[in-house]
Amino acid sequence: MITEEQVILVNEKDEPIGLMPKLQAHEEALLHRAFSVFILNDKNEIMLQQRAADKYHSPLLWTNTCCSHQRNGESNINAGKRRLFEEMGFSVELKELFSFIYKAPFDNGLTEHEFDHVMVGYFNEDPAINKEEVESWKWMSIEAIKQDMQQHPEVYTEWFKIIFDKFYHHIEAQKI
Repeated sequence: MITEEQVILVNEKDEPIGLMPKLQAHEEALLHRAFSVFILNDKNEIMLQQRAADKYHSPLLWTNTCCSHQRNGESNINAGKRRLFEEMGFSVELKELFSFIYKAPFDNGLTEHEFDHVMVGYFNEDPAINKEEVESWKWMSIEAIKQDMQQHPEVYTEWFKIIFDKFYHHIEAQKI
């Protein structure tokens, strides 16, 4: 029997305060720990993924390379590497850039309320995507994403719109 994945409930200082089934945390809009991975190539393009058609929220929308939730006792970096391999089929070193809290409600009544740890890694090959998780993928320049997001916001996940803006400003300031 498969048990539903648990998320780590946290306070606004990212201190764990309990565990809860993922769906329940999204139904109740409770703050929980999450991560978002951005993979860049040597042309400074971001690998985007299109979420699989049968995802329980945001199906077929474009988003950052991968994102998910840490497991109890798992470091942010290890969680990012695990999920990157599960979804995109490759492993790279990741570096945590920054974290922040966001809240994004969905049309289906669920809400993402996450303490999100944003990480970056570098890769220049094609991924071996897991079709249960990922419909498609593509490389896009940061400027092209910024432009396309303004022209077609409906094709991107709500959290990616929030995170991309923070990521964009972070890399502009840091020149990573």
